[in-house]
Amino acid sequence: MTYAEAVDYLHTASGRGSRLGLERVTELCRLLGDPQEKLRVIHVAGTNGKGSFGAMLSAILYKSGIRTGWFSSPALTGYTDHFRIGGECISEERFGVLIGEVSALAETMEDKPTEFEVIAAAAYLLFLQEHCDICIIECGMGGDTDATNVISSPLLSVITNVQLDHSGFLGNTIAEIAGHKAGIIKAGRPVLFGGSDPEALEVISAAAFEKGAPLYRPDSKRLRPESANIYGSCYVWDTGDGTVCLRTQLVGAYQYENILNVMTAVELLRLGGISVSYEKAAQALSDVSWHGRFELLRRKPVVMFDGAHNPDGMRSAAETIKRCFPSGKTVIVLGVMADKDYRLYAEMLKDVAETVLTVAPDNPRALPAEELAEVLSSAGITAAPCKSVDEAVQRALAIADATGRDVVALGSLYMYREFTEALDRHLPAQEYDPWL
Repeated sequence: MTYAEAVDYLHTASGRGSRLGLERVTELCRLLGDPQEKLRVIHVAGTNGKGSFGAMLSAILYKSGIRTGWFSSPALTGYTDHFRIGGECISEERFGVLIGEVSALAETMEDKPTEFEVIAAAAYLLFLQEHCDICIIECGMGGDTDATNVISSPLLSVITNVQLDHSGFLGNTIAEIAGHKAGIIKAGRPVLFGGSDPEALEVISAAAFEKGAPLYRPDSKRLRPESANIYGSCYVWDTGDGTVCLRTQLVGAYQYENILNVMTAVELLRLGGISVSYEKAAQALSDVSWHGRFELLRRKPVVMFDGAHNPDGMRSAAETIKRCFPSGKTVIVLGVMADKDYRLYAEMLKDVAETVLTVAPDNPRALPAEELAEVLSSAGITAAPCKSVDEAVQRALAIADATGRDVVALGSLYMYREFTEALDRHLPAQEYDPWL
């Protein structure tokens, strides 16, 4: 199967919708020989932070000489974005062969799998075929009924945090959502919970106790923030025998929690006999980057993108903007999904937005730009709808040129590709050293 044929097949599979449950993916994995049971898997769930956690831990393991597979979602620039080995996306040719192999078996099933189920099963098959030593597998949504949750004995289960999101699928309370995410906890296997919500902790603790799974929590006293600006952040980690400086190009305020979770996971892996040095961890973090997480796309003017797609993410985004741009407000390009609590965003953004240009990301669940602009305008924010992301980028750059303001794109990761492609058309890429 070619790459184009694989993409066409997945488009067909996407027409089957999003259907929670493990029956189809379990059968598909069985037809593939249950590759997930032959791998050492770090399984990651959580409302926010899964992508950054995966990017950082994958880089640390690879730098430590461990062949690492990493499955993440959503794909930002193309289907191959889902699958990384050693931090690098697989080729389109490899992707076509992989999906061809999986689809041949999927189409023999009476109840045919959905797009995400095919992709999740393909990740396990790929990482087995590529002889990965450790695989980081990110849940798509929730945990218990997520298509990735077909592992009986993970090396480590991680729940980064629990916030209100995907309420239509996961429930309207923290406890309900935590219950779904706790579904990745397996009997006798260690679990790391990086969140701070007491209600979520109670649910996850109960699930861990019931399954005899050792529960670990990060110790915030071990990570001290040193400095931060739009080019990166510095932290100091207490190793127990000394300290190590951790520098990263990831600048969002939420990265403190992500790095704390990652370094706690490193400690747990070290306790489990996996050789990961603090020196290699520091080297890896200084090099790692992750698309769409307060990513610096241009320097003159400053243009950044952050996938703040829910209230907790938007609150953190506003905090980061205040920290990175203390001298004034920014021009914001904003696109969100209609099923999010977007009416809360106006209060969060009013102190950091000079102007908000609203767009509708290319997704059936997108909120129309006009409706979003109306909500923001009614809260006293200068907001204007745009017919396309391309128009929004042009207008944002024009305002930045006229006022000296910087540009920050916020909202759904589904608009990342459109935004970066439009930016490439209107403002050529600029090379720079992130530490200068």
